[in-house]
Amino acid sequence: MYINKVMLYGNLTRDPEVRAIPSTGANVCSFSIATNRVFKKADGSKQEDVQFHNIVVFGRQADTAAQYLKKGSPVYVEGRLQTRSWDSEKGKQYRTEIVADIVQFGPKSGSTGSTGSPQAGGQGGYTSSATNGYSDAEAPQKAPSEDSIDYPQEDINPDDIPF
Repeated sequence: MYINKVMLYGNLTRDPEVRAIPSTGANVCSFSIATNRVFKKADGSKQEDVQFHNIVVFGRQADTAAQYLKKGSPVYVEGRLQTRSWDSEKGKQYRTEIVADIVQFGPKSGSTGSTGSPQAGGQGGYTSSATNGYSDAEAPQKAPSEDSIDYPQEDINPDDIPF
């Protein structure tokens, strides 16, 4: 068995574009997202690597993605890699893109009181930190640094455990 599966989470680099396929009349939506990773180089300095991915969505998901997504929106995409080629004045041209099966919208920045985000594909959406059941005062604090974690010092008596 062969596997061609891509899972990405990033931000849109441009607004989605919708077109109709001439042969079938079905809609196709294309957009691109940026993903990044941060790593330490051999000398200990941090380096950031940004990759750009072309995404193509067909059918009803194309309409929904075009309606709700905009430049800068966070999005999760699952799909498969596909490379297509065509002849042009410059010679043979190639384009590798992700044909999306699932598109989930990320949290809207600055939103409060929302229980989720609209999504395409019938999958569950992401919720913002303001909707995870914590008030602003109760929200968990981030660790002060990556290298040190302050664990609480508690004495637990096994007789106090109810089960």
